[in-house]
Amino acid sequence: MWNAIAEHISQKIGQRFAICDRRSVGGGSINQAYAIADGEKTFFLKLNQASQVTMFEQEALGLQEIAKSQTMRVPDPICWGTADSSAYQVMEWLNLGHGDAASWQTMGRQLAAMHRVESAHGFGWWQNNTIGSTPQPNPWTAEWLSFYREYRLRYQFQLAHRRGQHFPQESELLAALPKLLSGYDPRPVLVHGDLWSGNAAVTTEGEPVLLDPAVYYGDREVDIAMTELFGGFPAAFYQGYKAAYPLDPGYSRRKLLYNLYHILNHFNLFGGSYSAQASRMIDQLLATL
Repeated sequence: MWNAIAEHISQKIGQRFAICDRRSVGGGSINQAYAIADGEKTFFLKLNQASQVTMFEQEALGLQEIAKSQTMRVPDPICWGTADSSAYQVMEWLNLGHGDAASWQTMGRQLAAMHRVESAHGFGWWQNNTIGSTPQPNPWTAEWLSFYREYRLRYQFQLAHRRGQHFPQESELLAALPKLLSGYDPRPVLVHGDLWSGNAAVTTEGEPVLLDPAVYYGDREVDIAMTELFGGFPAAFYQGYKAAYPLDPGYSRRKLLYNLYHILNHFNLFGGSYSAQASRMIDQLLATL
C-alpha cells in the first residue's frame, strides 16, 4: 500500500517521492492520519476503508471549490485513490500554530469574503458529499427553506429512524420551519459546511486555514452557527467577520435551528446522549413560536 501511495504522489508532483518516514498524527474520529516524508517533502495522508474513497474524492473537490473562490487558504489536495483494502487522500502538509488575535480577525474577514461567493444555481452543490462519514445530499434547490427541511433536517431524522430513534416532535418542527424562517431570505453562498474549531487553524506564519470541508451553497449563517456549537472561536474571529459582513436580525434563533442538524448528525455517527440534546433543541425551537 505505501509504495502504491508513494508512486501516485510521484506521478502527481512530477518527481520521485519515496516514503522513508511516517508517523501517526491527529486526524479526527473518522480517519487514520499520518505525516509521510521522503527526507525533503512532507505530506498529510488520510486513510480509511476502500469503500470510503468517494468520501475522500468529495472532500478534495470541496477543497478545490474553496481554493477557486480565492478567499481562504486550504491545503492543496494532491491525490486520492485506493490501495489494497484502504482508501487514501494525500494533501499538502501545513505547519499549524495557534494564531494571535490578528490572525483570527483575518480569518473572520476572509470567511466573510467567502460567504459572498454566490451560486447561480440555487442552494446545494453539483454533487453530494459527506459530513463526517454521513452522506450529505446537495441537489440544487431554489428555496432555502425547502433545501434545509428536506436535505438537512428530514434526511437526518430518517437516518435516526434507521437507528431506532424517533423524536416525538420532529413532524411539528418540520411543519414549523416556515414560521422559524419567516421574513428571512438568505443568498446561496459558498459555505464550509462543518466549521467547528477542529476544522479551522492558523499556520505558524499566521495565515488562516480551513480544513475538512463539507461544502455546498447555503445560508452563510450555518457556518457561523457551527463555530459557536462546541466552545466557540476566539472573539477576534467574530469581530473580523461582523465588521466585514454583519449578521442579520434573528440569527440567535436560526443558530439553534442550524446547529440541530449537526447534533442529529452526531447522534447518527456516535449515538449516546446526542439524541437527548437534539430533543431539547427541538423543544427550545418550538417554544419560540
